[in-house]
Amino acid sequence: LYLFNPCPQKKFMLNNTTIVISVLIVYKLILVAIGLWGQRRSKDIDGFLIGNRQLGPVVAAVSYSASSSSAWTLLGMSGVAFSLGLSAVWFVIGSILGMLVSWGYVAPHLMKLSHQHGFFTITDILLLNIRTHKWRKLIATIASTIIVICFVFYVSAQLQGAGQTFHHVFGIGANQSIISGAIVILIYTLLGGFWAVSITDTIQGMLMAVAALLLPLAAYLQIGGIGEFWTSYQNVATSSQLSWFNNRAGLAGLGFIVAIVAVSLGTFGQPHLLVRFMALRDKRALIQARFIALMWFTVVFFGMFFLGLVGRILITELDNSESVFLSLTEQLFSPIIAAIIIASLLSAIMSTADSQLLAGATAISHDLDLARLFKDREILISRISITLMLVASCLLAVIIPATIFSRALLAWSALGAAFGPIIISRVLRLNPSDRAVFLAMSLGFGMAIWFHFKPESLSWLINSSLLPGSIYERVGSFLLGLTILLVSHQSRATIR
Repeated sequence: LYLFNPCPQKKFMLNNTTIVISVLIVYKLILVAIGLWGQRRSKDIDGFLIGNRQLGPVVAAVSYSASSSSAWTLLGMSGVAFSLGLSAVWFVIGSILGMLVSWGYVAPHLMKLSHQHGFFTITDILLLNIRTHKWRKLIATIASTIIVICFVFYVSAQLQGAGQTFHHVFGIGANQSIISGAIVILIYTLLGGFWAVSITDTIQGMLMAVAALLLPLAAYLQIGGIGEFWTSYQNVATSSQLSWFNNRAGLAGLGFIVAIVAVSLGTFGQPHLLVRFMALRDKRALIQARFIALMWFTVVFFGMFFLGLVGRILITELDNSESVFLSLTEQLFSPIIAAIIIASLLSAIMSTADSQLLAGATAISHDLDLARLFKDREILISRISITLMLVASCLLAVIIPATIFSRALLAWSALGAAFGPIIISRVLRLNPSDRAVFLAMSLGFGMAIWFHFKPESLSWLINSSLLPGSIYERVGSFLLGLTILLVSHQSRATIR
C-alpha cells in the first residue's frame, strides 16, 4: 500500500475498481446503519423533524457546513478556480462571511425562538407575528411551494454530481449512477429523519475536510513548493486568471466583487441550514459550534480554491472544469486513498441532498398542515414527500441536465432572496405588515429567477457589462425584499 502514485506522469485511471467499490459499499452500509439507529430516536414528529432540539456543537457545526457546501464546493468551487483563476477567491470570502454572520447573529435568535415557541421550520419563523388567517395560509402555501421547487432543482444538481463522479471513475452510465445514489439517500433519510441526516452529514463533512486537506497537500508536494507553484502558474495562466478582479477595473471590478461576495446573502434563507440553529441544544453548544464551523469552512473552501489553481498547472487538457477534483485524484493517489476521496465527494452530494429532502418534506407535511387532515400520520406524510421529491429530482437530472454549479447557485440565490430578508427582519426585530412579508418573499423569489435567466433585462438602465456576475439576481432581489420590509416597518411605526 502507498499513499501517493509513484508515477505521477502515468495517469491513474482507478483500474482497481474492486478496492474503490469495496470502500464505497462499506461506506454506504454505514450510512444505512445510522439510519436504523436514528429510527429509534425518531418515534415522534419532534424527533423526526428537529431532533428534539438536542443537537450538540460538533454535529451542529459539521452537519451545517457539509449541508451548505454540497458537490458545488468540491467539484464546482475547484472548477471555478480552475477557470477564473485568482478572482475565484471572492467566492471563498463570500461563503465564509455568510457563515460568520449566520452563526454570529442569526443562529442565537433562531435558537431562542425555536425553544420558546416550539418552532419546527423556517416557515414557522416567517409566520411569526402574522395574525390574519388569510395571510398566514397564503404565506405558508407560497413558502412551501418555493422550498419544494428550489430543493428539487438543488437535489437534482447533487444527483448529477453523483452521476458525473461514477461516469468519470467507472464508466458507468450517468443515469444508472443517479438512480443508485438516490436509493441510498432515500433509505437512510426515510429511516432516521433529522437524527440520521445530522449524524451522516457529520461523518460526510469530516470526510470532505480530510479530502480538502489531502488533495491540495498532495498537489502542492507534487509541484515542489510555493515558489515553484507561483512561477508555474504564471506560465500557464491567462491575464484574467492572474487578476484578482478578473481583468476588470473601477466600477466593473467593484461590481464583480460585490456580485460574487453576495453569494453569502443566500445563506440567510436556506431552510436546511437554518433548522440546525433551531435544533441546537443550548447557548454553550452554539458558541462551540461557531468556532468549529469557521475552521471547517476555512479548510474546505481555501483547499478547493488552491486545488483549482494547481489543476491548471498539473492538467494540460480538461474538457469539463468541474472534473479537476476527480482528475487530480486519479493522478496523485493510490486506489485506497482515491476511494476514500471519492467517498468524500459522494459525501458532499449526500450531505446536502438528504437535508434538503427532509426540509422540503417538512414544508409539505408540517407547513401545509397536512397532519391535521391525516391524524397521527405526519411522519408517514413526510416520508412520502421525501420519496416524491427525490423522484422528481432524478427525472430533472436525467431529462434536463445542467452544470452543477449553475443549477445549485440558482436554487441557492432564489431561496436566499425569498426568505433571507424576512429572517434578517426577524433578527432585527422589525414589525412589517402581513402584506409586506408576502410581497418581500414573492417578489424577491421572482426577481432572482427572472434575472438568472434574463441577466440583461436592465441593460437599458445600467450597463450590465459594468456590473457582471448576476448582481441583480443576488444583490438586487435580496435588497428589494429587505426594502419592502423596512418601509413597512417604518410606516407602521409612524402610524403608531
